[in-house]
Amino acid sequence: MIRIPWLDDESPAGLFPPLEKALNEPNGLLAAGGNLSSETLLAAYHQGIFPWFNEGEPLLWWSPDPRCVLFPEKLHISQSMKKVLKNHHYDVRLDSAFAEVIQACAETRKHTTGTWISIEMQQAYCRLYELGYAHSVECFENENLLGGLYGISLGECFFGESMFSRKTNTSKIALVLLVKHLRARGIRLIDCQVTSDHLISFGAEEIPRTQFASLLEQYVHRQTPIGLWDKQVFEEDAL
Repeated sequence: MIRIPWLDDESPAGLFPPLEKALNEPNGLLAAGGNLSSETLLAAYHQGIFPWFNEGEPLLWWSPDPRCVLFPEKLHISQSMKKVLKNHHYDVRLDSAFAEVIQACAETRKHTTGTWISIEMQQAYCRLYELGYAHSVECFENENLLGGLYGISLGECFFGESMFSRKTNTSKIALVLLVKHLRARGIRLIDCQVTSDHLISFGAEEIPRTQFASLLEQYVHRQTPIGLWDKQVFEEDAL
């Protein structure tokens, strides 16, 4: 029988078990219960912990080992992707449609049922957006939202959460331009959480959880610029 700590709704924010207590199977499961208050979520991210659970399940908290990360300076752009970036006609914006992005990420994908981005989760991250910690990147065509992603910015770290595409390559364009934007802002570490071939193709890599925790300790406690990012359209020369 799997046994993990249970956090009650009144547990003080930050009262999580040490990362080394996470289970090996399922990989990274650390605790259950608690709440999705802004204080609890920020405390979790500061410690390298994130929530991930399906509707109808208890709130589950994770810290997998190894951890998938992307160092901004190691971003890899293939020749085919460079052509896409050079020739695309989308308006790519920052923080202009956060609620719409997270709602799109929550839509049921092909060959899947349900979503882990419940209404409760959407509301929790929208609160973080209103507080200036959560951010989104959006690809528009004629004011139609066709792709994007969202995540949390703390110190010199960015914690990627989810992305979506309604048209080929739109989430990839959003990802590349986000990484370039983060690099310009002095972000040192992008947490991708769980490995995928898609992320690896852009230069992401797996590192041990102990190394991730050490890097987090160096970067996450540095001053976090709070507030919305400029709702700018990315200029072509930024590519």
